[in-house]
Amino acid sequence: MFKLRFPPSELPRWAKGYAYVQGDKAVDELSRRARARGYLTRTEFLELCHWKTPRSQPRCATNTAAEIREATEIALATVDERAKMYVLRSLAGVGWPTASVILHFCDRRPYPILDYRALWSLGFRRPPSYTFDFWWAYTEFARRLARSAGLDMRTLDRALWRFSKERQG
Repeated sequence: MFKLRFPPSELPRWAKGYAYVQGDKAVDELSRRARARGYLTRTEFLELCHWKTPRSQPRCATNTAAEIREATEIALATVDERAKMYVLRSLAGVGWPTASVILHFCDRRPYPILDYRALWSLGFRRPPSYTFDFWWAYTEFARRLARSAGLDMRTLDRALWRFSKERQG
């Protein structure tokens, strides 16, 4: 189902070309705090949602601090993969891609970001309809690819995004 459009040995080179490293600094800092605490604050949640897609901000902003804390605390604590996604997607404005961003930056386990650019780099002309089975297959593939390439998930994500940005047109 997933086929990298370039040799895995080129992943580090593509990751180095990632253009938003500076923009990631604030997200990296908030992710460390959230992982240590076990949940996102409303401010952190809104920052992550904005990082993924500014268009969702009005819907995301309707979530209360208590709703965000409860959902992210449950999602980050459980080992049940379906529950993680179900609980995160119960928040207003959070679909599969934004839920994947929350897990990517805040969960202790490695999760890829579900993004059309990354999927294009893995052989998809257009993203399919997102389902749990698709997301889980993507997560497992990305984990195996990162592990075999000796990379962390953030580096893999940057490489996939950058390759698409430069080659997709």
